Amino acid sequence: MRRFKLNKREIMDEILNDLAKFRDFATYKNPSVTFFGSARFDESSKYCKMAFSLAKELADGGFAVVSGGGPGVMEAANKGAYESGKSPSIGLNIVLPFEQVTNRYATSNFVFSNLSARKFALIERSRAFLVFPGGFGTLDELFEILVLAQIGAKKAKIFLIGSEFWGKLDDFIKTTLIHEKAVSEEDLSLYTISDDLNAVRDEILGILN
Repeated sequence: MRRFKLNKREIMDEILNDLAKFRDFATYKNPSVTFFGSARFDESSKYCKMAFSLAKELADGGFAVVSGGGPGVMEAANKGAYESGKSPSIGLNIVLPFEQVTNRYATSNFVFSNLSARKFALIERSRAFLVFPGGFGTLDELFEILVLAQIGAKKAKIFLIGSEFWGKLDDFIKTTLIHEKAVSEEDLSLYTISDDLNAVRDEILGILN
């Protein structure tokens, strides 16, 4: 657990090392799309199957597929790009005391020490985001990109895959956040909830045209 008891100098050194990894990652010329989602789903999960299919088709279309490099949805996305073989399959992993293990389908793997630096790398270069069901980490990543889109700091397509799962969050935003005027009606346009993988694929591939 020493990893979480670093002094200020050690933390700064980690961040600088992580930024150097981002520079290496940023040398890829392909436009990229980032997949977010739970590390806890196994490959038989419908969400992993959807992530695999979508990643493979986007890689076929020229997009580098980026994930957090771990298991679950992340592994499924990297596997799709790996089996396509036409675009990079990139994993941006993180040092954790539990859960996170690098998947074997990320042919380019960068292991970060700092969560904030890793999240910056996952977001900065991508032209679109595919957010599958997940836990606190996935929600953190989703709200980060929504805030960046809301303030105009990031222009990208944000797709929430799985209407049964994300519909509950959408209801909360509409019935509570908008009702309390914490966000505006216009903010609903920042994201699209969909189960139609073909439509999502076509819209993302359209970015290249």
